[in-house]
Amino acid sequence: MNKLILGLPKGSLQESTFLLMQKAGFKVSTGSRSYFPRVDDPEIEARLIRAQEISRYTERGMLDAGITGYDWIVENGSDVHEVSELIYAKQGLRPVRWVVAVPADSPIRSVKDLEGKRIATEAVGLTRRYLKQHGIKAEVEFSWGATEVKAPELVDAIVELTETGSSLQANNLRIVETVLESTTRFIANKKAWKDSWKRRKIEQIALLLAGALAAETKVLIKMNALRGNIGKVTGVLPALHAPTINNLSDEDWVAIESVVDEKTVREIMPRLKAAGAQGIIEISLNKVIP
Repeated sequence: MNKLILGLPKGSLQESTFLLMQKAGFKVSTGSRSYFPRVDDPEIEARLIRAQEISRYTERGMLDAGITGYDWIVENGSDVHEVSELIYAKQGLRPVRWVVAVPADSPIRSVKDLEGKRIATEAVGLTRRYLKQHGIKAEVEFSWGATEVKAPELVDAIVELTETGSSLQANNLRIVETVLESTTRFIANKKAWKDSWKRRKIEQIALLLAGALAAETKVLIKMNALRGNIGKVTGVLPALHAPTINNLSDEDWVAIESVVDEKTVREIMPRLKAAGAQGIIEISLNKVIP
């Protein structure tokens, strides 16, 4: 049987990735050998690896495909095929940022003020390239963790990953500038991408992952309405496509359903009711494939 070796991110992205995989139709579980998570698809062999390393192992062919951040692809300079962008992170459906942060009372106000300063970060390559782009010479050291607590006693500034900024604020740090905005990427080894079976499998996974992400912000709205009110009811619906209308056993009534943005439901439900809709129900979705 053909096998696809798939790298899944260990650490901050692990839980959200496992949930996304489940919504996409792949149940992932870890046992005592956590490096080898089980996937309920016999054609997939998963490896649980730090996101920082996935692009390197994918480029070298140890993984056929993997899920990692764009930041680590850039940091490692990995030559891989980017299959798709998956906009999700540890806490939500949004990009993350690598930022220059300093103590709140620091005189550093811009990248120019970093000249001759000491900076701690896990993303040494990203930071050095950023400084070089701005013509700044500074000392950049690798941080093994707890980077937020190192300024100002150990370093003048840090370059750290943030999603909401709350951790930086909690450590009395102020964001100076953004070094890189990053999103999660589904990547493939270039040789694996040229293999017809592996490419089909990768594309299948990518399609289902994209569908699962799209469903995160969508719901299905179903309702009944008198035939004479179809125009008024459908006029309220901001449909993904035209609403589906089905006849009911009572010729005077129809069933209407549509996929809509979840954030609009609280606004349109009262309007649907006023337009003559009855028996309105909201249903969560696992996947939306355009």
